[in-house]
Amino acid sequence: MPVTPKKELSLFDSTCIIVGIIIGAGIYQMAPDIAAGAHYWWGVIAIWIVGGLLSLFGALGYAELATAYPKEGGDYVYLSRAYGSWAGFLFGWGQLAIIRPGDIAVMAFAFATYARTIYDPFAAHPQYSQRAFAASAVIILTIINIIGVKESKWTQNLLTTVKALGLLAIVGVAVIAPRPASSATAEPVNHLPLSLALIFVLFTYGGWNEMAYVAAEVKNPHRNIVRALVLGAVVVTVLYLLVNGAFLYTLGYAGLANSKAVATDSVSTVFPKIGGRLISALVCISALGAVSGLIFTGARISYALGAEHRAFRLVGKWHGRTGTPVWALLVQGIIAVGLIVVLGSFVDTLLYTAAPVYAFYLATSVAVIVLRFKEPNVERPYRVTGYPFTTIIFCAVCAFLIYSAVTYAWNQMPKSLCLLEGVLLAGMIIYCITDVRDLILGRKR
Repeated sequence: MPVTPKKELSLFDSTCIIVGIIIGAGIYQMAPDIAAGAHYWWGVIAIWIVGGLLSLFGALGYAELATAYPKEGGDYVYLSRAYGSWAGFLFGWGQLAIIRPGDIAVMAFAFATYARTIYDPFAAHPQYSQRAFAASAVIILTIINIIGVKESKWTQNLLTTVKALGLLAIVGVAVIAPRPASSATAEPVNHLPLSLALIFVLFTYGGWNEMAYVAAEVKNPHRNIVRALVLGAVVVTVLYLLVNGAFLYTLGYAGLANSKAVATDSVSTVFPKIGGRLISALVCISALGAVSGLIFTGARISYALGAEHRAFRLVGKWHGRTGTPVWALLVQGIIAVGLIVVLGSFVDTLLYTAAPVYAFYLATSVAVIVLRFKEPNVERPYRVTGYPFTTIIFCAVCAFLIYSAVTYAWNQMPKSLCLLEGVLLAGMIIYCITDVRDLILGRKR
């Protein structure tokens, strides 16, 4: 009998996975640009609320799907049932070859950027330092995830708890910080388009859907999946609002919008000597928490792909002793390290993954509607609140973000866009050669 996943994730574990993945380094790196696009201090608060609500709308759709189909793989399962096996295959292939290793590399680069400010043994070779730190983070956390579910979830819980406490500490510093200078003497703000600010906000909220990938490992999934998705989105929204309020209080609107290191600037108003190192350590922990969570959930997608498709049978094996998809974790880690070596920067890696991420968000959200018509008799312990309006609004936002990402990539990084298209095309060729042939010959996948 094949080894299958065990239900080892509690509500707390599940929520920590979501919060840990969402809160990476985005809040520290993008808060000033988001403020510049919001135009006013109240606009800063408003756009973060909008971002939280839109993410919650998306999470509600995933909650319905995850409770109706509580299996490993998340979108892979939903897309296969809604559109056919080709759609699930394309998602699994995209996650294995493009999206998940790219997401892991993005957060690993963020960790490396701040880790180097604390201690850098490769300072004499800066061209290798960034890659070395990032690759080391991926390798160590992949090994922890391979060892066992308990070890990986404890690591995730610890990192998430520390980063949440760190964000609350920034808010605490704001309470005792001196008030900022009058806006009359503040440096003028170079405003950005509101649409760009919204893209940045939604990037910082990215990861709320990760619970769907580990649904088969959640205890009492009919209740805890919904609770974890909603609780995770709410907790992150509240933390982001508190932290941006702290930035505004300590720096003022112009100071926030013009800051190059907003968290460091805020903490340095009270702790000028050690503020920079404290924030660097906090960002490192935040990024590591995101890397760990992405590794944990991403391997479950590859496992689902391999469990049903002969071409990827190697990654579709669950290890009986460790209770983890060992080969899926190894392959995912190797590809992520490869991207770190080849791409070499946070921004290039982020742009490499943006368009396909939102394309699959859109397809899965539409699947909520499709499956209600296609499989009406399937038990749905939870149905989307505000359906169909919340689902339609989120789909419209995804379509806008896809258009924006593709337009930017075509103008700025045409080679990366061609590479993405080539990888996805290769996936469809593999599907046609293997799965269609198997169906013709009557073989089992």
